[in-house]
Amino acid sequence: MCFLGTALPYYYLYQFIQANSGTWSTSQFFTDSMANYASSMLSADLGVAAFTFFVFIIYKFYKNPLKLLKYIIPLFLVGFSLALPLYFYDNYGNDKN
Repeated sequence: MCFLGTALPYYYLYQFIQANSGTWSTSQFFTDSMANYASSMLSADLGVAAFTFFVFIIYKFYKNPLKLLKYIIPLFLVGFSLALPLYFYDNYGNDKN
């Protein structure tokens, strides 16, 4: 899942850059991401989920800052699609009931 969480977002980023004549435009990216209600809904949902995960990671690993960076860096460099599966992989079977 971590591989897909990295490959799929970058595939679509590559497609976006190709559609814009091989150039990056931050303003065009955000304009396109809010082009209609469907994409706005997905952007809002993903943004809230990523922010919630960010707050959870800070809360959960307050006493272990090195492990905190293990999830924050992928969250901001790749996205939620990598950070969440990485967290699940690292913490599978560690839940304390």
